[in-house]
Amino acid sequence: MKKLIEEFKAFALRGNMMDMAVGVIIGGGFTGIVTSLTDNFINPILNVVTGAQMYTLQNVMGFASKFVSDLVNFLILAFVLFVLLKAVNKLMSLGQKKEEPAAPTTKKCPYCLSEIPIEATRCPHCTSVLEEKEA
Repeated sequence: MKKLIEEFKAFALRGNMMDMAVGVIIGGGFTGIVTSLTDNFINPILNVVTGAQMYTLQNVMGFASKFVSDLVNFLILAFVLFVLLKAVNKLMSLGQKKEEPAAPTTKKCPYCLSEIPIEATRCPHCTSVLEEKEA
């Protein structure tokens, strides 16, 4: 059972799955903005242009406040999602060991400044004899 939980955790917290989850949640939040834009701006403008309905200043202010409210809700959703993902990434990195840099495999020739193998005693580019390593 413990192995199954570990495998599910690795599957669910993989980068691809997290990206997809973020996309679905942000997409759902953005749907609210688009719906609010059409209901509160585009449809009333079309109604006024076609003469189907006239609006008072109070109605227009109500439309604007609904749109601003939906926009603020989207921004709050995005911020909460950002903080949540930051926390998940922090938790995922706690158990990992930091990789130590690998030992250098090349050095620069002091004469021509070309990169050469660290064990070289003569530069293949300028044929200069390099200092011998002390044993």
